[in-house]
Amino acid sequence: MFDTALTLADLGFLAKGAAMTLAVTAVSVLAGTVLGVIFGVVRNQAGPYWSIPLTFLLDVFRSVPLLIQLVLGNAAQSIMKLGWAPFTTSCVVLSLYTAAYCTEIVRGGISSVPLTTRRAARSLGMTWWQDMRYIVAPLATRVSLPSWIGLTLGVMKDSALVLWLGLIELLRASQILVTRLQEPLFILLICGAIYFIISFPIARLGGYLEKRWSPND
Repeated sequence: MFDTALTLADLGFLAKGAAMTLAVTAVSVLAGTVLGVIFGVVRNQAGPYWSIPLTFLLDVFRSVPLLIQLVLGNAAQSIMKLGWAPFTTSCVVLSLYTAAYCTEIVRGGISSVPLTTRRAARSLGMTWWQDMRYIVAPLATRVSLPSWIGLTLGVMKDSALVLWLGLIELLRASQILVTRLQEPLFILLICGAIYFIISFPIARLGGYLEKRWSPND
C-alpha cells in the first residue's frame, strides 16, 4: 500500500510556491507584452536609426540564456545599490526577456497585414493611429495570438529559474520537500500536475480564441 509523509501543510507550501510562479509570470508577461507591442511597432515602422540598435539589444536578450541574465541582473542591481528585492529583479529580467520575443511576434503580426489593406485605409482618410487601431491591430492579433500563448506558457516554465535568486516558487518548493521527505517521484509528480493545472486553461483559452477569430468562421 502506498504511504507518504506528505502532509496538508506541505501541499499548502507547494500552493504558495505556485502562487509565486503565477505572480512572477503575470507581472513579466504583462510588462513584457506592453514593451513588446511598443518595440514591435518601432521595429516595423521606424527607420534604421531606431530599429537597428533596438534589434541588437533585443537579440542580446534572446541569445543569452535566461539563467545568466538573472544572475547578471541581480549583480547589476546590487552594484548600482538599487536595493531591489529578488521578486522585483526577477520580474524586471523576465519582462525584458519576454519583450525580446514578444517584439518579433508583434512585428510579424503587423507585417502579415497586406500593404494594400493599409493603403486602402489611408485612402479613406484614416490617420496612422486609426489605421493601427481599427485595421492593423485586429488582424495582427489573430496572427500573433498562438505565438503569444506559447510565449506565455514558456515564460511560466522558465520562471522556475528565479529560484537561483532565492525566490521560493513552485519548483524550489518541491525541491525543498524532496530534500526533507526523500520522496522525489511523488512530489515531482504533484509539481508537474500543478504546472499542468495552471497551464491547461491558458492553452485552452488560446485555442478557443484562435478558433473564434479564425477568418474561415
